[in-house]
Amino acid sequence: MRNLALLTDFYQLTMMNGYLKHNIHEDIVVFDYFFRKNPCDSSYTIIAGIEQVIDYVENLKFTEEDLDYLRGLGFDESFLSALKNFKFSGTIYGVPEGSIMFPNEPVLRIKAPSFEAQLIETALLNILNFQSLIATKASRIIEAAEGDPVFEFGLRRAQGPDAGIYGARAAVIGGCSSTSNVLAGKMFDIPVVGTQAHSWIQSFDSELEAFEAYAATYPDNCLLLVDTYNTLNSGVPNAIKVFHQLRKRGFEPKGIRIDSGDIAYLSKEARKILDAAGFQNVSIVASSDLDEETIYSLKIQKSAINGWGVGTNLITSSNCPALGGVYKLSAIEKKDKIIPKIKISENPEKITNPGYKKVIRIYDSYNNAQADLIMLEEEVIDTNKPLTIFHPIYTWKKKTFNRYSVREMLIPIYQEGNLVYPRKTVSEIRSYAKKELDSLWPEYKRFNRPHLYKVDLSEKLWNLKNQMVSEYKERDAF
Repeated sequence: MRNLALLTDFYQLTMMNGYLKHNIHEDIVVFDYFFRKNPCDSSYTIIAGIEQVIDYVENLKFTEEDLDYLRGLGFDESFLSALKNFKFSGTIYGVPEGSIMFPNEPVLRIKAPSFEAQLIETALLNILNFQSLIATKASRIIEAAEGDPVFEFGLRRAQGPDAGIYGARAAVIGGCSSTSNVLAGKMFDIPVVGTQAHSWIQSFDSELEAFEAYAATYPDNCLLLVDTYNTLNSGVPNAIKVFHQLRKRGFEPKGIRIDSGDIAYLSKEARKILDAAGFQNVSIVASSDLDEETIYSLKIQKSAINGWGVGTNLITSSNCPALGGVYKLSAIEKKDKIIPKIKISENPEKITNPGYKKVIRIYDSYNNAQADLIMLEEEVIDTNKPLTIFHPIYTWKKKTFNRYSVREMLIPIYQEGNLVYPRKTVSEIRSYAKKELDSLWPEYKRFNRPHLYKVDLSEKLWNLKNQMVSEYKERDAF
């Protein structure tokens, strides 16, 4: 594993040095990682990257080379000595990777000495923001595909090798069946797929020869790219000739791929030709700058596509290139007492929720997720009694639950520096994410104007927040 100790913003180091100089570097603080808005016009976000956060923390140390570099930036020996002995000793609670989360909810809750909690901010944001973005984008594409397999093809268009590798991982967590990225396949035990490019077809004297050569090499996995010259007049007829040859040899062809043109029209015409030739079970795979909106449109047009290769628009999340996750101080601990902290802003949506908090998910009797409640850690819900929640801004909007169950979303990841989180494979995380999505009503998963999931504050937290806002505003008045 790589040591990413210097994967941080310079101001994290300057603040840490300041904490040390003022002898508050061991003060216990609480930070929340959360996001304010779902990406891609979605009503939810799939959290991905927890395993990489763990890898980062587990391998976090400053080498002599790192310290020499920082010495050259002007840091003194007392600070460098503190870094040399750095080891994370704090407590982290977070949601299991693959969880569905919503704006303003604590996804991770970090309680640690300020010296440690400050350092991990940048890397944590870098890891979780990107993978959660791509997992969410992938889930929307999967929803549009209506059960068809979606293959992640984005490596060549990703923003560098790491984005290609970890984007592929996140895409599979979001529901993709496989990736073209061989290194990601090796690293995360992800199925890899791929056949041939147009250059293969062009390398032979004729399209038919290219198809025959490929079928001879891979007779049990023959899927042919048919749009190099003319999809309907050349590609599909030549593919059928080769498919007949394969069948005579005892092999069944897998399919064809269309990468350009009017995919709806071409796929429907190709389907007719294939069916008439006796190849009703041959798949038709589409690629060519697809995204959820395009796939949704092709479904409405009753295209004959039953497999989708999605690259650029998935790996870059082209319509929403960043998830704006943030890392905010919510409390400090003094003499074993939690003192809530709040960030005030002229933008109401940027006012943070103070205190040491948890997230409760409320389920109906059919195990459908109904709402989330952000609460202070010490609060307890008695499920034998009705539970009434209210909108944190439009407080007259209320909902009462009578037959319901609750689940705490945050579980321990680190306890006093010790890893306690059960590591999972990508396949296990993918299955968990699907189960999480299945708990949402379809209205939350539609592409345009989805129903907004309820995320409310407990009355105690709501009162604390408003009291603190009022107190700060009164100070400003003087």
